[in-house]
Amino acid sequence: MTSNQTIQKNLYFEDISIGQEVCTDSHTVTEKDILMFAEVTRDRHPLHTDPEYCKKTKFGKPIAHGLFGLSLIEGLKSETGIYEQTSIASLGWDEVRFLKPIFADDTVFAKYIFVKKRKSQKPGRGIVTEKVQLLNQKSSVVIEGIHTTLLICRSDEQ
Repeated sequence: MTSNQTIQKNLYFEDISIGQEVCTDSHTVTEKDILMFAEVTRDRHPLHTDPEYCKKTKFGKPIAHGLFGLSLIEGLKSETGIYEQTSIASLGWDEVRFLKPIFADDTVFAKYIFVKKRKSQKPGRGIVTEKVQLLNQKSSVVIEGIHTTLLICRSDEQ
């Protein structure tokens, strides 16, 4: 998917609207992507690296690591520039589910919906919660979860 929307860059806490949806551009996963992730993480399980082994599984061919997909979600979001200079930290992920496999040649994109926001106890900071999905070329959700991030506020006022 190539997004037709204009995504505002460097969203501050105050710029976030509950219910707002953001879709990233797409990425086509390659066999090299999967093998490089296996090497970097040292997770060389044959389910990700060995086509002959995979022929005997329900998948029939190698699948990407679930954490590859989760990492790709963050990378695709980063490419939008949405929080490029306004993000302080990722506070974590909750309710992550790996729903469908990701194969080489799948084209995926991420969708974010802002579901909650609140000011932090520390001045100049706000906490935003996003419902996140990674979808494939069939618009099937392959990964979903809840992500919480800490953003800069435009002002220090509580």
